[in-house]
Amino acid sequence: MKDVGLKPDSLRVARATATLHAPAHCIERLHSGDTEKGDALKTARVAGILAAKRTDELIPLCHPLPIHRAEVTYELDETSVRVIAEVQTIGPTGVEMEALTAASLAALTLYDMLKPYCEPDDMHIEACRLERKTGGKSHYRRQLSQPRDAAVVVLSDTVAAGAARDTAGVFVRDALEQAGFGPVGYTVIADDAGTLGDTIRRLAEAGVALIVTVGGTGLGPRDITVDTVTPMLDVEIPGIMEAARAFGQRRMPFAMLSRGIAGYVRDSLLLTFPGSRGGASESLAATLPGIVHLIETARRGGRHAGGYGEET
Repeated sequence: MKDVGLKPDSLRVARATATLHAPAHCIERLHSGDTEKGDALKTARVAGILAAKRTDELIPLCHPLPIHRAEVTYELDETSVRVIAEVQTIGPTGVEMEALTAASLAALTLYDMLKPYCEPDDMHIEACRLERKTGGKSHYRRQLSQPRDAAVVVLSDTVAAGAARDTAGVFVRDALEQAGFGPVGYTVIADDAGTLGDTIRRLAEAGVALIVTVGGTGLGPRDITVDTVTPMLDVEIPGIMEAARAFGQRRMPFAMLSRGIAGYVRDSLLLTFPGSRGGASESLAATLPGIVHLIETARRGGRHAGGYGEET
């Protein structure tokens, strides 16, 4: 089963359809609700909703998801009925299979309840397809449309002295490259406020789009990142690291202890990540869609779908 543990939750909706073709007298029975097993449309609706809720039991390797809404509706024509299934969740993966399963099983239920009234060749199901999905990476992109430069600054006395190997900063650097950033600078410095301040100022003056510090966000006597960065911010964006802490807290109980902050230094977006490999990777997983959005739209006045004056 695919690991979705580092995917952030988002509102996800999927709509799927399937079409049952049957003789006109069978479609009339759907209108009247007259079959020997009862009202076929009502029964198939319940079957479709139950199918959406139990998709993970029916299809191997599908993740179980909390189904927040599932609905089955119909469009009846003279010799066909179009089944429309829409499913919604808030979770780390989509509900496409839930919607497709709901449409399929609802159509099969209609077939079963109508089959006593016609020959097998007179009825068939076709065109089961996903019509729409929203949410997740297809809606909230995790990759830039064109490369922008970035810099990763690792703060660690032991790494700077050559006594330990950095894994957190390397992960962030590689993940940013995969997200379309480039070139991505990488620097290791000791936990020194003066050096950190000089480094950030130099990068901001050069107009680097994204600066990520890794390390120094805790409560130890050498954790100087947050105290150094705070007075340098022209605009603070509290929600970025709040989202990172909330994401991390669901995975381990110490994420709340990170003091990381984020904001703009000049036109450079600056984020301060924890120095652990887990903390850094979780912080980036939680914030990457927002980072991409900000880099491409916000600071320089870009427009984006759903903004003021835009149709959602």
